[in-house]
Amino acid sequence: MGERTTVHLQRHGEVHNPEGVLYGRLPGYHLSELGQRMAQRVAESIGDRDITHVVASPLERAQETARPMALARGLDIVTDARAIESSNVFEGRRFSLGDSILKRPSTWPHLWNPFTPSWGEPYKAVVARMMAAVHDARDAARGHEAVLVSHQLPVWVTRLHVERRSYVHNPRNRQCTLCSLTSLVFDGDALVTVRYSEPAADLIPVKDRNKTFSSGSGPVAGGHETPPS
Repeated sequence: MGERTTVHLQRHGEVHNPEGVLYGRLPGYHLSELGQRMAQRVAESIGDRDITHVVASPLERAQETARPMALARGLDIVTDARAIESSNVFEGRRFSLGDSILKRPSTWPHLWNPFTPSWGEPYKAVVARMMAAVHDARDAARGHEAVLVSHQLPVWVTRLHVERRSYVHNPRNRQCTLCSLTSLVFDGDALVTVRYSEPAADLIPVKDRNKTFSSGSGPVAGGHETPPS
């Protein structure tokens, strides 16, 4: 048996987004007060673990989510552009399945292919950069643990990849709530276990607790563990 190393993929906390836009990679979107509490909760929940490396996407909401953990562990945040949010042609616009944007013919050419997808960065490209970031974080924290703060879609498709599942999915069914942890456990270089937990679940607004997907908050779910197939 080799050295055990865990890389926790953490989704950022709640974002202050009063206009309800798909902010994507746009600058200037910071954590809300609740989002800051979520990030602090995760630091309090796992900050006493053997975490020796903290990485974050360059976007403000990820950096702010990583900060309490870095402070708790006395570490500097390593910024990794490979952990950034996926690009999306609808960035900067209000968007939901019930929104009129889907009723506009001008948007239809972007929606024809859910396999790539046609409206944004290819899933395969997202997974390639995320797995490269994960492997570097694993190598930097050999025998210990690392936290890599990213965004919902990059974290989710990375999990689909390591569990050998199809990338095609309903966004409402992503098991990746705000400040959740998708933990990849390695034995040496080999991935042996995938765990999922929600340290900040009790901070998710009650009105959103039964929802399976929301751009502002997420559901409460129990811990989950699967071996990679």
